[in-house]
Amino acid sequence: MHLHWFRSDLRIHDNTSLDAAASQESVLALYILTPKQWQQHDDAPCKVDFWRRQLIELSQQLDRLNIPLLIRHCDTWQQVPDLLLELCQQYQITQVHCNAEYGVNERKRDAATQHLLQQYHIGFKHYLDQLLFEPGSITSKSGGYFKVFGQFKRVCQQRLYDQIPAILPAPKAQAKLFIAADPIAATLADFTLTGAFAKLDQSSIDSIAAQWPVGETQAMQVLDDFCADPILDYEHARDMPALAGVSQISPYINAGIVSVRQCLQAAIDAADGELFGANEGINTWITQLLWREFYQHILVGFPQVSQHQPFKAHTKKLPWRNAPDDLACWQQGQTGFPIIDAAMRQLQQTGWMHNRLRMIVAMFLSKNLLIDWRLGEQWFMQHLIDGDLAANNGGWQWSASTGTDSVPYFRIFNPITQSQKIDPEGTFIRHWLPALAHLDNKSIHAPHLSRNVQASALDYPLPIVDLKQSRERALQAFSGLKA
Repeated sequence: MHLHWFRSDLRIHDNTSLDAAASQESVLALYILTPKQWQQHDDAPCKVDFWRRQLIELSQQLDRLNIPLLIRHCDTWQQVPDLLLELCQQYQITQVHCNAEYGVNERKRDAATQHLLQQYHIGFKHYLDQLLFEPGSITSKSGGYFKVFGQFKRVCQQRLYDQIPAILPAPKAQAKLFIAADPIAATLADFTLTGAFAKLDQSSIDSIAAQWPVGETQAMQVLDDFCADPILDYEHARDMPALAGVSQISPYINAGIVSVRQCLQAAIDAADGELFGANEGINTWITQLLWREFYQHILVGFPQVSQHQPFKAHTKKLPWRNAPDDLACWQQGQTGFPIIDAAMRQLQQTGWMHNRLRMIVAMFLSKNLLIDWRLGEQWFMQHLIDGDLAANNGGWQWSASTGTDSVPYFRIFNPITQSQKIDPEGTFIRHWLPALAHLDNKSIHAPHLSRNVQASALDYPLPIVDLKQSRERALQAFSGLKA
């Protein structure tokens, strides 16, 4: 008997480990609920609920393939090795299959599991699945991990020109297994968010859930709709939050409901079979897939980034401000800068934020407010339905100039000029800040600066910081590191 251990790969199509396990005569499937681990990793309640709903869908798919899905529960990953050993002995499993994960804690969990199982002559094999390339296979001439995305991208492009990864079909139905009912298995239909999650507003979770239906069919529909037209203008439309110019496929990739290979193939199909062809929109979106790849490789090559440390070691000494009131205003969308506040309210109400806005609000927190980027990184993870350790950490450190960004620290976005550029008619702002909906297209970006607006009459706060002064403060903080 072989076992496929589901983690962040909640699908049956193009699942490398499941395909290998199902090639045997009989296979069981497993998912382990670890609520305390989720809390330690700041996983958002809406994200945990997204997994829960997808697991219900997945169990139905597996049932049609006669693959039983076992559900087990343990608080943290430290208990996983013993749990898996017990399971293997109970069902006489000789080989465990799973797809590799790349955070420090994930790799420690898998190494401990493999070590224990091997003592009992039980095989443990993990596969490349989350990524297009094995971490450590895309390296510089000196053999080290790339620190700059542009260099990393060029090597990836050449590898893709040589070979596009194949997409695997779903497994065929196997002979029905007669597995005794498990009295300790959690019932997915009755699974509730436990611990700290239970204190949160269930109606908010349900509201976000309605916006993000689950299922492989749904994920492929989202991908197909994007590649049918919006991808063609992605190069320009991706920066405009009021437009439907981005794929919104990230929650499905994060949970493994769709694979990165399926995403790449859909883009190539949209380009009539050409990789990096004439359409810059398609090329730019494929580049975004490679950014995702890059940050996952950074996790492995520079493990300190998943241990709350900056990529650039010298930035450890940055004099971050302890400003809880400013932090709270940023978190609740009460900064007095409309594009910042609209973005933060989008996050709270949808579990998602437009990518350009993620950069703008991150730079505002880390530069204009000079608040530690790790507090922003944590807040995002606690609210994002697509919260991903590598991408979230990479984006925050890029914005805070502590990460892989090759541009020096003096890159500081002005939220007002950014707002005028990416939301020129104020459409996005009006949607999320109805108190400002009546303002004209110029005033809406900075009501406090407009002669046409009596700021005291608005149900909207004044700016919590002076942009010019806060920019100078950030520049001094960073330049002081060199001194």
